[in-house]
Amino acid sequence: MEHVSVKLTQEEWKLISGLRDLPPSPLRDLMSEMMTALVDYVREPKCAELQADGVPCVSPTADCEQCQKVTQLLITLRHGMTQARQ
Repeated sequence: MEHVSVKLTQEEWKLISGLRDLPPSPLRDLMSEMMTALVDYVREPKCAELQADGVPCVSPTADCEQCQKVTQLLITLRHGMTQARQ
């Protein structure tokens, strides 16, 4: 196992420690795979305007069709998780 030394915010540590607390299982593997894919997707939304130095908009709330799609996906996931808890 490779050790990594990095400073984390409290929010980042909460995510990392939550992942580490999950016992090994197919559910953990699926969740880890989904989280990695989600981070990759949000990190690079594939905007038509995307350039080598990043996205041309100053804000993720800008009126960009692809950013709106990513935002809607995240809202749908959040809604689904809220429904599952009830």
